[in-house]
Amino acid sequence: MSAASGLDAGEALARAHREEWARVVASLARRFGDLDLAEDAAAEAFAAAVERWRADGVPPNPGAWLTTTANRKAIDRIRRENRRGDKHREALMLHDDSPPEPLGAVGDDRLRLVFTCCHPALAMEARVALTLRLLGGLTVAEIARAFLVQEGAMARRITRAKAKIAEARIPYRVPSAQDLPARVSGVLAVLYLVFNEGYLATGPGSDPVRPALTAEAIRLARLVRDLLPDDGEAAGLLALMLLTEARRAARVAADGALVPLGEQDRTAWDAELIAEGHRLVRERLASGEAPGRYQLLAAVNAVHTSARTAAETDWRQVVALYDQLVRLDPSPVVALNRAVAVAELDGPQVGLALIEPLGEALARYRAYHAARAELLRRLGRDAEARAALGAALELPGNAAETAYLTRLMERPEAPIRKTDQ
Repeated sequence: MSAASGLDAGEALARAHREEWARVVASLARRFGDLDLAEDAAAEAFAAAVERWRADGVPPNPGAWLTTTANRKAIDRIRRENRRGDKHREALMLHDDSPPEPLGAVGDDRLRLVFTCCHPALAMEARVALTLRLLGGLTVAEIARAFLVQEGAMARRITRAKAKIAEARIPYRVPSAQDLPARVSGVLAVLYLVFNEGYLATGPGSDPVRPALTAEAIRLARLVRDLLPDDGEAAGLLALMLLTEARRAARVAADGALVPLGEQDRTAWDAELIAEGHRLVRERLASGEAPGRYQLLAAVNAVHTSARTAAETDWRQVVALYDQLVRLDPSPVVALNRAVAVAELDGPQVGLALIEPLGEALARYRAYHAARAELLRRLGRDAEARAALGAALELPGNAAETAYLTRLMERPEAPIRKTDQ
């Protein structure tokens, strides 16, 4: 093993957890066909790494070490608990002589895991929550924040989903071609939330951005599009991810504060990703088919990334796209985004009138209070703006977002901008 200090080992383990958790869980799920066993064994392997790596140093291939250790932990548990009545099947699992994965190879185990978790037998929210837990390695608290629900309720939802998979004997595989359409909406929803968690991590102690999660979501979105090349929403989601990821380098300032879209250095945006995203959006428009949710969101992002400066943004087109989107998805969050766009087009008074009725539904949503604070400030209602900003800061959220809002609180004259689109 390589020599490493305790700090080096801790950093390596944190990096391995971000990059290897899903691969380890997916590999175990494929081999043992049991999600609970896969997750528990992976957790035990990471716990073992905390002790071993600090004492002995970081191994040359942390991912291979974790996978091997997790497999041993799973086998130990099977033996301890005698969970398998079929001794022949147990023997096959204990003496698996299938060729090992090449070092660094990913394969499509994770895509199989996504499809397993997105079986139609599960409620949509359960599909998304379970995959965020197993694929992204997110904590239950992080997932609960993404869904705006209590942590206990989310834990119960995930437990029930895993039990349903076991009871229904849902297979661990990519479904056949005729089954794909029934699964794809859940898969796309999962990948979208995984990407969002990577692009703007919800945890107060999390890194502001998790590039490993965004990269994995994009990789899987490409695989789904390859499976369903004529599916407009698969193409739309990939375009949305690319156009959003293109702005990552400009989103966090040197002091760690989030940089709002209107203030970002557009020369730092990734022109290659933008070109690919725009091409996908144009292809979907040329198809003549009615766009779905992800295609409309991708089109909104195409408008933003087409403008040379924030002042040149075509807000009329953005509002028109949100008008279509709100008919497909009349959620409070979509209504909030539309109201922000309307405020840019028709003024803060009109936007505020649209935002105010959303207060009850979005009381624990930071972006609601920040958007409301900006419109109140633009109307000269400074005391109310500061109160709204204070309400935003009282809610848990991303560290970079907190730094940005805190800076605004200390500079009441500064404009408050919606942090992203």
